[in-house]
Amino acid sequence: MVDRPMEISKLIKEYKGKYRATQSLALLFDGCAIKVFSNSRILIEKLDRYFGDFKGASLEPDIVVTALETRAPDLNMDFTIKQPDKGKTKIKEEYVDFPSGRIVRKKLTGMAFLFGGGENLAVGPCVDNDNQIVNFIINRFIQWTLHRGSLLMHAAGVMSDGRGLAIAGFSGMGKSTLSLHIMNRGVSFISNDRVMVSANGDGVTMRGVPKLPRVNPGTIISNKSLESILSPKEREKIRAIPAEKLWDLEQKYDVFIDDCFGNDKFKLSVRMKALVVLNWRRNSAEFKIRKVNIADRRDLFPAFTKSVGLFYEPAPLKEPGQDFSDEAYLRLLDNCDVYEMTGGINFDKAATACIEIIGQDRR
Repeated sequence: MVDRPMEISKLIKEYKGKYRATQSLALLFDGCAIKVFSNSRILIEKLDRYFGDFKGASLEPDIVVTALETRAPDLNMDFTIKQPDKGKTKIKEEYVDFPSGRIVRKKLTGMAFLFGGGENLAVGPCVDNDNQIVNFIINRFIQWTLHRGSLLMHAAGVMSDGRGLAIAGFSGMGKSTLSLHIMNRGVSFISNDRVMVSANGDGVTMRGVPKLPRVNPGTIISNKSLESILSPKEREKIRAIPAEKLWDLEQKYDVFIDDCFGNDKFKLSVRMKALVVLNWRRNSAEFKIRKVNIADRRDLFPAFTKSVGLFYEPAPLKEPGQDFSDEAYLRLLDNCDVYEMTGGINFDKAATACIEIIGQDRR
């Protein structure tokens, strides 16, 4: 750790003094008021479009984020490389820790993110990397929620009639694709890739994040509700690609939920009825779903547990210690059902099964 106790707050103050952040946007994420300031009108307009369902009134903010449009800052510091996650090889981030916070720098874009002690600052070519600003804002909300006793899950989420379903899966299993297939059955969307879960009496509450699903062309052409994302010419080109190649095509598109499924279909919290873990394969085996005792299936934990990551700052010492152990997840999941889907991938059958799960009262 770099022994410069006040330097990160001083650096944040210097940047804020140098650039006038006169543009702003008020957001409201499930009771969390967020105020975003910037010196770029274009960036605020992009964020306004992205977070369209979650714009808030001018409430006293729980979180303040400042995003300063400038060239990539020249930070003359001894950064530590963030090693790639398991199964990945590309180095994307590096960081410097301080007693009072952290700086994370993106290797490719040079964007720098400074946070600690309630301060949250993004500096660099923000407009060209607005997706990174979106992620920074969402990570501040995740931290705020975890500090209030939630656990983080790597899962998508949908809901129907006040009952929520979290959908987890090992890498590449298609949890986002399945959640959007289920959306065709008239349910509401909760989250694409992260949910925070917490105890609620004798049940569990799941909270999503307002991040739009990012899907590949194969998901789009297999779901009529998404077809408008591509032009007719693009759809024709994609349909000519063999199915086995289409699955691995890395070309992502944002799915604006209201545009594709109708107004008021993006929610952020609901009582959690069940967790479904996708553990299927691309083959012709028979699709199966069964209820499991998660205490006996520790092998499924990597599918839904999630590290808090580089953008997480632990709660202040005055707050209760946070328990992110497997046992903490077990205690929570004891209050909802857990299912495993195996066999060959079949989104239609899986969507039907999921609708049946959240359409039933727990016995």
